[in-house]
Amino acid sequence: MVDTGETESVEIEKRAFKLLEEKDADMRTRKYNGPFLLGLTIFLVAWTIFQLYFNTIGVIDAITLRAYHSMFLLLFTFLLYPTYKKEKKIRKAPPIHDMILFSLTIVVFMYMILNYQRIAMTGGLLNKIDVIIAGIGILLVLEAGRRASGNLVILAIVFLLFNFWGKYISGTLGHSGFSIKRVLSHMFWGSQGIFGIGIGVSATYIFLFVLFGSFLKHSGFSQCINDIALTLVGRSPGGPAKVAVLASALLGMMNGSAIANVATTGTITIPLMKRTGYKAEFAGAVEAVASTGGQFAPPIMGAVGFVMAEFLGLDYVQVMIAAFLPAFLYYLGILVSVHLEAKKLGLKGLSKENIPNAVKIMKERGHLIIPLMVLIGMLLLGYTPLFSAAIAIVSTIVASWIRKETRMNFNTIIIATVEGAKGAIGVGVSCILIGLIIGTVSLTGLGLNFGYLILKIVGEGQLFLGGLMVMIMSIILGMGVPGVAAYVIVAAVAVPVLIKVGATPIAAHMFCLIYACLSNITPPVAMSSYVAAGIAKSNQTKTSLIAVKLGITGFILPFFFLNNPILLLGSIENVPFLLILRALITASMGVISLSAGLEGILIKKCSIITRITLIIIGFLTIDPKWQTDILGIILLALIIIFQKKKGQEIE
Repeated sequence: MVDTGETESVEIEKRAFKLLEEKDADMRTRKYNGPFLLGLTIFLVAWTIFQLYFNTIGVIDAITLRAYHSMFLLLFTFLLYPTYKKEKKIRKAPPIHDMILFSLTIVVFMYMILNYQRIAMTGGLLNKIDVIIAGIGILLVLEAGRRASGNLVILAIVFLLFNFWGKYISGTLGHSGFSIKRVLSHMFWGSQGIFGIGIGVSATYIFLFVLFGSFLKHSGFSQCINDIALTLVGRSPGGPAKVAVLASALLGMMNGSAIANVATTGTITIPLMKRTGYKAEFAGAVEAVASTGGQFAPPIMGAVGFVMAEFLGLDYVQVMIAAFLPAFLYYLGILVSVHLEAKKLGLKGLSKENIPNAVKIMKERGHLIIPLMVLIGMLLLGYTPLFSAAIAIVSTIVASWIRKETRMNFNTIIIATVEGAKGAIGVGVSCILIGLIIGTVSLTGLGLNFGYLILKIVGEGQLFLGGLMVMIMSIILGMGVPGVAAYVIVAAVAVPVLIKVGATPIAAHMFCLIYACLSNITPPVAMSSYVAAGIAKSNQTKTSLIAVKLGITGFILPFFFLNNPILLLGSIENVPFLLILRALITASMGVISLSAGLEGILIKKCSIITRITLIIIGFLTIDPKWQTDILGIILLALIIIFQKKKGQEIE
C-alpha cells in the first residue's frame, strides 16, 4: 500500500520544481548523458579550480580575470541553457548552433584578453576588427542574458538603446548622443562596461560564496539547521511557521536566491504549516517573506554585503554590524506575527514525538556548523572575505569527516563543486548585463542627471520624499532580478540620489539593498510569493499581500535609519553603547506593537481603536528619538494594563 503522506510529498516537490522551472531560468538547464556529461563535469571542475586559484594565491590582473570569468559564463550558458523554453532538455550533446556560439565566444574573448593591453596603451584607439569583435561580444552577452536572466536582458537592452536614442529626449535626462563605435568601445573595451564592477563581483565574491553554499548543502548542513530550528521553536504555538522562518533565514543568507530557497525549504515547511492549521495563503506568505530576508541577513547576506563593502570602501565587518538590526527586526516582526496568528487561531505546536532530540542532533551533526563559525571567525579577525570563503569551503569538507555518517566522499565533493559552479552561472550572466546598465549610466551621465531631476522635484534636504521615490525605483528595478544583481543596479542609479538629499552613504546603500530584495514579495512581480503560492495551492495575490504585511518592518524601517543612522549599529562613530542598546530595545518593542496591531491581537483580541493605537506605537518606538520612545512606551503600557484588566489572556 502506498503511503499517502509520501505521495503528497512527492507531488509537492514536483509542483515546486515545475514552478521553479517556470520562474527561475536556472532550473531549465539541459541534462546531458553519455560521454558529453563527463566532459562537462570535468570542464566545470576545471573552472572552479581556476576561480579558487586566482582568487586566493594566483596572480592575475582584474580585467583579465573578469574576461576569463565572462568567457566561462557564456560558454556554460550556451551549453546548459536551452535556446527556447520548450526545447528538449535531455540530450547527448548540445545543438550545432550552440557549438557555433561556443566557438565564437572563445574567439571573441580570447581576442579581447590578448589585445586589451595594446588598446589600453594606445588610449582606447580601436581598429575595425576591434569594433567588430566588440559588437559580436555584446550580441553574445545579450543572447546569454536572454537565456539565463529573463527580464533583466530587456532592461539591459533599454539602457543600451538609451545611448543612441537619448539625444531625442529633451530636458534633464537627455544627452547629445553617441556613435556606435563610442558605445562599443565603452561597453566592451572599457572598464565600466561589461567588464566593470558587476562582473568583478561575480568573478570573486559571488562565485566563492555560491560554491560555499553548495558545499554546506551537500555536507548535510541544511538538514542540521532545520532540526535545530525544530528543537528551538517546534513545540511553541505555530511552531512549524517559526521553523520555516528560522531555517529559511539561515539558508537564504547562504544561497542569496529567495526563489530557490522558497522552492527547496518550502516543500517541507508549507505543507507542515497547513497541516497544523494555518491557512494556505498565510503558510505560503511566511515562507516567501522569510526566504527573501536572507539576502540582507548577516553574516553572509547572500554575498551582497561584500559588494556593499567594496562600494563603500569599508571593512566587511562594519557592513555586517550595520545590517544586524534591520535583519533582526525584520525577522522579529515575522516571528511575532506567526506567533500571534497561531494564538488567534488557537493553534498548538508540534507534539513531542515530532521534535528531534537537541543533544542527539548536536552530537551527530553539530560539527557541520564549524564551517560557518570558521567563516565568521576569520572575517572578525580581519582576513579578506575571499580567503575566508576558500578556507570555509575546505573546512566544510574536513568537518564532514568528523563523523562517518556525514563524511563527504570524492563523488559528493565533485557533485557539490559542479552544482556550485552551475549555481553561479545565472547570477554571473546577470552581472555581465549589469555592466551594460552601469556603462550606460556612466557614459550618458544618467545617474547624475537623474539625481538632479529628483532634487528638482523634491528639493534639497527632502530626505523622506527622496527616499520614497528611490524606494519605488528600487522595487521596480529589483523585480525578477537576483539579489546581488538587483542591488548593484539600484546602487548605481539610486544611491547618489539619496546622498544628495542628505543620507549617509551606508544608510543609502542599505536602504537600496533592502527594497531591491523586498521586490521579491511586492506585487505585481512578487516572484517568491508566487512560487510559495504555487506550493501552497493558494491565491497568488492574497499570498503576496499577506507577505507584505508580514514583512512590513522591512518596508518601514529603512525610512527611520535613513533619517537616523543610529539604527545601523556602529555606522556612526563615538555613539554611546547605552544609546545603541536603547535603540535596539525600543525598536524591538515597536516591531512587536506593529505586528500586534496588524494581526489584531496582543494579550487578547484588539478593537479597531486599539489596533490603530498599536500601529502608531510601532512607529513611535521604532523612531530612536527619546521623546517618541517615552510616549510609545507609556501608550503600550496602558494598552497592556487595559487588556489584562478587561479579560483573560488567550491561551
